[in-house]
Amino acid sequence: MTRIVVTAEVRPSEDEDKVKVAIAHFFTFKSVKYEEGRFRILVAESPTLASLTKLHRALREERILDAARKYLRRGMEGDRLTFMIHKQAASVGRLTFIDSENESPLGPITFTVFHRDLEAVVDWLAPRTSRGRPLWENPIPED
Repeated sequence: MTRIVVTAEVRPSEDEDKVKVAIAHFFTFKSVKYEEGRFRILVAESPTLASLTKLHRALREERILDAARKYLRRGMEGDRLTFMIHKQAASVGRLTFIDSENESPLGPITFTVFHRDLEAVVDWLAPRTSRGRPLWENPIPED
């Protein structure tokens, strides 16, 4: 069963709608809810890999497939793939992967993808390249 959960803290100095827009640059969500914690947390979800199509396109437009593949593969554990992107960069439509929460002063946007075949998901999002060009383009894996 496929499930994608994207979370981001909404700090007191931030506008909730702008955080939603930052997420929407790379993720098409089916539902949004808020959880209370140290900060308010926006939780966006989708039951399909098709919701990552914007991320798929951005990886190619920004020509960061090799770096993305490294980040994605490093975040694989069992049937779960986790990675973070810089929230301020995302708010202006730029995709920047980060290693730790400290790299994004207002907190990261965290993607968690649950899927039975994460290798296929990574191969679809960020295939191997030669001289910066994808060696293949796989179809989106089945949900």
